[in-house]
Amino acid sequence: MTNALKLTALGLSVMLMAGCAANGGEMEGDMHHDMEARSTAQQAMSAAEQAQMTADQALQMAQENRQAMDRMFQSSMQK
Repeated sequence: MTNALKLTALGLSVMLMAGCAANGGEMEGDMHHDMEARSTAQQAMSAAEQAQMTADQALQMAQENRQAMDRMFQSSMQK
């Protein structure tokens, strides 16, 4: 009877440890997914910043072209 109780206690302990180990594995998996999500978000942010810089450059060039066209128009109107 004592051996049966000891074996039962040992079995329950092993099952408890296995359950904790499984939860730890899930937490590691969650951390891995979180890290992947953060990496993806950082890449998206970097791409968005690059797109914003490109858009700003395009806007600046458009404004410079507009000013040049206005000067050319003014010049042609004075002739």
